[in-house]
Amino acid sequence: MALATLGAVVLDCPDPRALAGFYAEVLGGTVEGEGDWVDLKVPGGQPLAFQAAPGFAAPGWPSAADSQQFHLDLAVDDLDAAEAAVLALGARVLDAEDRSRNWRVYADPAGHPFCLCAC
Repeated sequence: MALATLGAVVLDCPDPRALAGFYAEVLGGTVEGEGDWVDLKVPGGQPLAFQAAPGFAAPGWPSAADSQQFHLDLAVDDLDAAEAAVLALGARVLDAEDRSRNWRVYADPAGHPFCLCAC
């Protein structure tokens, strides 16, 4: 028997409202809240939360000296179309050179790694 259920995945960032807006464009959903804590209610999924973190430093990736900490895998039907869309929203490419793979790695506007996966 489980001791708990997952309430939300929380991402530290410098601007919670802006980062929640980025993910709302990618995943859909409703952004709720202001200030230091903002929630993204995702249709049919767990909520994402965004917390202001003074002195925030983005995870390093790829780097033996810096850990990425965690990343989100986002399932998509068309990698090329999804890549174009997330880049237009402010993501940046971390690892997408091997076009034969069914996944590519990006950083959101605050620097958190995420993968687009056609798995």
